Amino acid sequence: MSWKISPKVADILKQGADFEGIDRTQATILMNLALHSKETYALMETANRMSRQQFKGKAENHLHIGINITPCPFNCRFCSLTEAAGIFTETIEFEEEQLLEWVRDAERCGADALNIMTTGTYSFERLLEIGRLLSAETAIPLVANTRDIDHREAEQLLAAGFVGAYHAVRLGEGRDTPFKVTQRIKTICAIKDVGLKWMNCIEPVGPEHAIGEIVGLMLLARTWQATYSGVMRRINFAGSPMARFGMISELEMAKMVAVSRLVMGDVCRAHCTQEPHSASLLAGANLFFPEVGSNPRDSEADTSRGRGQSVFDCRQIFMEMGWNPDQPSNCFESEPPGYLQSKVL
Repeated sequence: MSWKISPKVADILKQGADFEGIDRTQATILMNLALHSKETYALMETANRMSRQQFKGKAENHLHIGINITPCPFNCRFCSLTEAAGIFTETIEFEEEQLLEWVRDAERCGADALNIMTTGTYSFERLLEIGRLLSAETAIPLVANTRDIDHREAEQLLAAGFVGAYHAVRLGEGRDTPFKVTQRIKTICAIKDVGLKWMNCIEPVGPEHAIGEIVGLMLLARTWQATYSGVMRRINFAGSPMARFGMISELEMAKMVAVSRLVMGDVCRAHCTQEPHSASLLAGANLFFPEVGSNPRDSEADTSRGRGQSVFDCRQIFMEMGWNPDQPSNCFESEPPGYLQSKVL
């Protein structure tokens, strides 16, 4: 049996493997590859090799802590925490002692970051208080995951102890959400301008999303030099208005993770996939999000009792796939571990 692949695809993979990044046309060609083709497995092998080399075998565990639940009036169609979903009808805010218990457990298990998530109307001042509380209690880097913010608020996050902020232009922005792409990008600018690290993911991917829209967000992550990017699939909670579209498989997600990895080239310090699974760890991913507290893909108030996987569980998956969670994180170094001068595509 011959393992020769298409010369055109081989050329794209060679460019990607040199950490040069790939352009829109090249990424589109890869996204259109048949899922079980030799070219797709060659793509995944290339992305896997790149990440293991660039990230030095490091597995990243960034613990998501959803600190509150309030039925959100913004009603993003893929989110279980909205008024329209009707799953949560009362406001819940996890006690400080519970937050600290989660943090202490994260320390024991060697988490690399704490991703502090709030719903869209949560008090920004209270988020700052929690940042100050947690940063005084732990050396684990804090990453904010909250609403759109301006420069002044980004500076306040930095002063409160946060070192990064997760923010995404979501697939279906303005269609499945009430938000504008321009406002999302203004927030990304504010995050980067004040010195916070910008964390990103292409999400939430469903079968209905056009390849051009997905690739466009991959290129945005490279252009704005995300500390990490990657791919998260949409999970259809019970009663989700998106359920009629179905969901992509973990293998389809792994293929997209690989394309995203080649797009990012030498820019990123890690590459994520969500939810945690093995397939993407052979396709360029090295970052998982174990989860506690609220979760926009779950119907349990505390996702550790539902869909969420623990830091320990994620460690086990990483080690089974030959990734080392005990090395220091690459995401918070002063310089990225890339090999080439980054360029905007």
